[in-house]
Amino acid sequence: MPADTQKQPAQPRDARLISLILQSLGVEDYDPKVVHQLLEFAHRYTTDVLQDALVYAEHANKMDIELEDIQLAIQGRVNHSFTTPPPKEFLLELAQEKNKAPLPLIPEKYGIRLPAEKHCLTGINFSIVPDVSLTVDRNG
Repeated sequence: MPADTQKQPAQPRDARLISLILQSLGVEDYDPKVVHQLLEFAHRYTTDVLQDALVYAEHANKMDIELEDIQLAIQGRVNHSFTTPPPKEFLLELAQEKNKAPLPLIPEKYGIRLPAEKHCLTGINFSIVPDVSLTVDRNG
């Protein structure tokens, strides 16, 4: 049977929409788990916005959620959940300021500087031939 005629498992409508959005943005190669993760994010975000809108409607003594409540909830989420990156000019200015300081000089000794031998686990902690002065005389 040709591959074109084989049935692929049907995706839910929202998953197809997420896939179409990814394709429209030029994303061709992605893990299928990405769609599930984006669906989870969209569901959680929508639920949180609607819960916030319900709180705003109850605070205004309204029986139903109105468009203004949803807009206020979205605005509150955007202001607290998402941040806009700083402008490129600001980042360039910070980079130039940081790059003014010269890098530290490379030390003459290469490698990692270790503490004294007695403080390292790499030091010898045994003796193969015991000291003569420490041995006990067996004859006396």
